[in-house]
Amino acid sequence: MIDDVMANCKVRMDKSALHTRDQLSLIRSGKASPSLLNNIQVEYYGTPTPLNQIAGVSAPEARLLAIVPFDKTALPEIEKAIISSDLGLNPQNDGSIIRVPIPVLTAERREDLVKIARNYAEEGRIAIRGIRRDANDQLRKAEKDKEISEDESHRATDLVQKKTDSHIASIDEMLKKRESEIREV
Repeated sequence: MIDDVMANCKVRMDKSALHTRDQLSLIRSGKASPSLLNNIQVEYYGTPTPLNQIAGVSAPEARLLAIVPFDKTALPEIEKAIISSDLGLNPQNDGSIIRVPIPVLTAERREDLVKIARNYAEEGRIAIRGIRRDANDQLRKAEKDKEISEDESHRATDLVQKKTDSHIASIDEMLKKRESEIREV
């Protein structure tokens, strides 16, 4: 019983931490990163398709992304999708490759991005605490139903708290790293 609760708790907390990491990676910093374009959907033969499924994305320089489509006919649609995204990027299409220069962020925009990153991290922490609450509720119910003893319940609750603390610490570390990347000029 306790093993099931702990395993479920760990899996759910790991997923929440991963989701938070993914959210933080989507925030634009001053340097080029192929993950910046992960959420871009391209209208490809009438179907919205993730950019990374129809093109190779690389960062050959610190402030430049290069997009090489697998099918050259998709170039205009890729360009249109990047322009219509809320990233504020201006792609340059030369007929075979799309280059996306990453402009330098203003100090004001950097602070806005830091606030967004903090919100994502707080959402992750809230999710982790919700998972802790669910696990503790399951343990209390098991104790009430006499499936586990009071001592086992307390030990398991302490383990859940340790998992919670370690996952929240990892989210805080991700946020700290991402904030420094965003603020880096």
